[in-house]
Formats: sequence, structure tokens, C-alpha cells
Amino acid sequence: MTREPTLHDLILAAIAVAAGLLAAFVSRGLLRWLAKHAERTRWSGDDVIVDALRTVVPWAVIAGGAAGAAAALPLRTAVQHHVNQALTVLLIAVVTASAARVVGDLVRSLTQSRSGVAGSASIFVNITRALVLAMGFLVVLQTLGVSIAPLLTALGVGGLAVALALQDTLANLFAGVHILASKTVQVGDYIRLSSGEEGYVEDINWRQTTVRQLSNNLVIIPNGRLAGTNMTNFTRPEQQLTILVQAGVDYDSDLEHVERVTTEVVAEVMTEITGAVPDHEPAVRFHTFGESSIDFTVILGVGEFSDQYRIKHEFIKRLHRRYREEGIGIPFPQRTVTIQSGSAAIPRQRSGEEAGTDAAPVG
Repeated sequence: MTREPTLHDLILAAIAVAAGLLAAFVSRGLLRWLAKHAERTRWSGDDVIVDALRTVVPWAVIAGGAAGAAAALPLRTAVQHHVNQALTVLLIAVVTASAARVVGDLVRSLTQSRSGVAGSASIFVNITRALVLAMGFLVVLQTLGVSIAPLLTALGVGGLAVALALQDTLANLFAGVHILASKTVQVGDYIRLSSGEEGYVEDINWRQTTVRQLSNNLVIIPNGRLAGTNMTNFTRPEQQLTILVQAGVDYDSDLEHVERVTTEVVAEVMTEITGAVPDHEPAVRFHTFGESSIDFTVILGVGEFSDQYRIKHEFIKRLHRRYREEGIGIPFPQRTVTIQSGSAAIPRQRSGEEAGTDAAPVG
């Protein structure tokens, strides 16, 4: 039997609780001040750690105050044990949750620094958080006196059945890990699948990869399919790429003059248009004697895949205006059509526009 709590016991318990609350308030203010200083550093890891401490430390001192109050009161041994056990479980839960957040944020920070993009591959973040939470759960069971050996044995035996039931899920999980480990695709890359889907990779999680198209629609692709299909990555090994624009001029044109004018237009576009590569060397390559024109290819440099549409637009406008100023003709197909009038055949020459569907556009 235990004695009844006296006024002295209650005062000591109240002092312990008040001390815990006061320490929690002071520590939270101190950690808030520390967080402001951590924001000034280049490393983002200290921000994550300080943010976690702002959660763990106040709860820890509050639990310590409650434990001190319980010790000051004349509680029964069983009650004292349960109180201490409950406070311990609470503290373990807070520490586990904070540790999971810290580890997850550190992994996200690491993936961002490695890939150089603002996004993150959440598959690694989710896996690390799940592992930390699982370890915390096992520690809680051990603290409560529950033996975890049978649980681990049951998990080992039932693992085979779970693996068989979740074949597709596990296949997508390991496919996602393989994709990120091999660095064939990273968050922020612009990819195109052999089936036609293309866009920027937004995220790679434990089951699927999210791709944002230029139209701002999201395409969800299972990791297993992404790993098993032919894919073009327009961001790797480097983000800059070259694009080809086809054009043609009259047979009467001075090709040296055409090349010089076209090169000047390319240089102008490369230096004035956002998204172009200023140090790109202009290139014009004649390649075909066409039906009505001498065809050539113009090679342009762009900073990334989506920039090509704006650069092509500006280049074609400026090249057309410059050709008109220089008197360089851009031909269109012409056909000779024979019209039967009685027994006489009257030849008539028609332009490509008059010919309707018979006229083929110039490349």
C-alpha cells in the first residue's frame, strides 16, 4: 500500500511539470533563433536537423517533467511503471517521426544536389522513411515487452506469399530503384517513349513515374514499363541539343550568297532569342537537287528540348523576310497539265496553288 500524496508531493510534482513546460518554451525559442542562422548557410541539411529538433526537444523536456512529477508522487509500483512506459513510448514515437522526416529530407536534398533539379525522386524518400518508422515500431514493441522474434519469423515466412501477391508492385518498385541507380532517367529530364508519350519527368515513386507533357497534362507510366521500353532522353548526356530545319531555293540562286545570308540569320537568332545557344556555330548544308529547288538543311542550337519551337518560329520568319530583301527566291512546285479540247491538246502550266492536291509542299 502507498501513502496518500501530501501537499509537499503535489508541489514537487507541479514544479516538475512547470519546469518541463518552461524548458520546452525556452528550447523552442532558442531553436527558432538557431533556425534563422541555419537558413544563411549553403548546406540545406542543417535546416532539416534544426527543424526536427524543434519538434523533438520540447516534447522530450515535457516528457521529462512528467516523469519527474510521477516520481515525486507516491504512486504504486505498477502505476509508476505504466506511466514511465507510456512516456517512453511517447518519446520514442516523437523521435521516430522526427528521424523519419530528417532522413527523408536529407535523402531528398541529396537527390536534388546530385540531379541538379528542383524536383525529387520520392521513391528513395519513401523507402528510407518506411525503414525508419519500421525500426521505431519494433523499438516500441520491445519497450512494451512484446517479443519481436516471432513477428520477424512470421514476416520471413509470409514474405514469400506477399511477394507472390504483389508481383507487379514489387516489379515496379525494383524497376524504379534500377532506373534511378543507373541514372538513365532523372527528375527534370525530357524523355520520349517508343509508344509516343513524352514530357518532363516530374517524379519517380515506388510504383510509377509521372511525366508532364508540354500541354501541361500528366502522364502516369508504371516503372516496369518505363524500364522495359525504348526511350529517348533529350536531357542526357547534356541538355543542349541541335535541331534541323529544311529549306530550299531557286536553281538560279547564287548558293554562296544563299549560304552567307542564311548563316547571318542563324547567328542573329542564336544571339537574340531566349533559349538559343549563343556560341553555336551556324551551319548550312546543301544536300539535294529537288524537283523545283535546291534543298538544304540549317542546323540550330537550342538550350533544351522545349526551346526548339520558339527558335524555329523566329528563324523561319526572319529567314523569309531576309530572302525577300536579298531577292532570293523560294520556289513552289509547278506542273504542266494537258487539257483535251476536241482533238487538240492544249498544254497549260499551273502553279502549285492552282493544282490543289496535286501540288506537294516544299520541305
